[in-house]
Amino acid sequence: MTYQEMTKEELLEERQSLQKEYDAWKRKNLSLNMARGKPSKAQLDLSNQLMDVLNSNSYFNDQTGTDCRNYGVGEGIPEAKALMGEMSEVSPDDMIIFGNSSLNIMFDSIARSYAKGVCGSTPWCKLDKWKFLCPVPGYDRHFRVTEFFGAEMINIPMTPDGPDMDMVEDYVNNDPAVKGIWCVPKYSNPQGYSYSDETVRRFANLTPAACDFRIYWDNAYSIHHLYDEPEKQDVILEILDECRKAGHPDMVYKFISTSKVTFPGSGLAALAASKRNLDDVRKYMSAQTIGHDKLNQLRHVRFFGNLTNMKQHMRKHAAILRPKFEAVWEIFDKKLGGLGVGEWTKPNGGYFVSFDALPGCAKKIVAMCGDCGVTLTPAGATYPYGRDPEDKNIRIAPSYPPLDELKEAAEIFTICVRIVSIDKILDKAE
Repeated sequence: MTYQEMTKEELLEERQSLQKEYDAWKRKNLSLNMARGKPSKAQLDLSNQLMDVLNSNSYFNDQTGTDCRNYGVGEGIPEAKALMGEMSEVSPDDMIIFGNSSLNIMFDSIARSYAKGVCGSTPWCKLDKWKFLCPVPGYDRHFRVTEFFGAEMINIPMTPDGPDMDMVEDYVNNDPAVKGIWCVPKYSNPQGYSYSDETVRRFANLTPAACDFRIYWDNAYSIHHLYDEPEKQDVILEILDECRKAGHPDMVYKFISTSKVTFPGSGLAALAASKRNLDDVRKYMSAQTIGHDKLNQLRHVRFFGNLTNMKQHMRKHAAILRPKFEAVWEIFDKKLGGLGVGEWTKPNGGYFVSFDALPGCAKKIVAMCGDCGVTLTPAGATYPYGRDPEDKNIRIAPSYPPLDELKEAAEIFTICVRIVSIDKILDKAE
């Protein structure tokens, strides 16, 4: 029976019982964190041998003979471009290796477009206004970048197949002020959705009203599956290839990193794009840097060798993550299933579970969890400007806590969801 079907008396009795459970948890003075999708210590330990690949007796030259300890090779050593190209499903010639953070590359890309324009177009800072499309719920750090530079951000609803492409096409093809769209195409943050073939092809066949429109394709979870079975692994079309087929080779920037493959603070990040776009990037790079950390590139190349070994490494990550996701789903199914108080995603990969509460309940649920020692991503964070118009989406990040702590946090979360939902239903009934 759903809560909506219960009588007022039944709801009040249920609430009283739940309040006792909540108070008991609160007396334990717990400190549990499901706020951000950070790898756990056990996951970080998987890459510890990366630190042993190079030492004072190592050979520090790349395959061309360049000494990686010195200046130069601003676009990345050939071996790193080959490895990251494999990971990105693109040619090494289509990419530049940067530092450790793909978010930093995205910020630089927006900054360059804002200050200098895109491939010779008018800099965005000289426009009366410029707009950016934001699939929602989405990645809060994406939205913070475009907010920082003053974009007008437009919500585009997400579906299990990707963004609402009717809306995307209408905005992009008709409004020259629309300069870009944020995308996490595989195991999206936070829902874990992956774009369908039709969605990718519709992206590639956009006909932008603005010549400087770009798709910001953040392929953060390209090999981040939860399951080893191929039938449980999402596969998406390669966007650069599709754009070229459609005659729009310059329309996309594709970002990737090893942040959740090795060490988030010390991984490799890369940008893949057309030659025209990369030439535009090279102009600002010539003023910005003499080269990124080639020793780290060399370290990663020698640690993995090839994509096959990298995928095998990711199976070890999955073995740690999978029980955590399944524990959350099991508790949600057991404690919330059939009550009509929320819906949640069960992705095949990535780092998050997206929970939709009853409208108007997310902030209260997050606050109530916080009072009981469970830290969650702030309600509204998955929307531009931190404003969820329905106040219902909550991002759950199972990766970081130990499994026993995660189970406790999930139990407390379900209690808070039920209490807040009962209060909402009773308020509406009055």
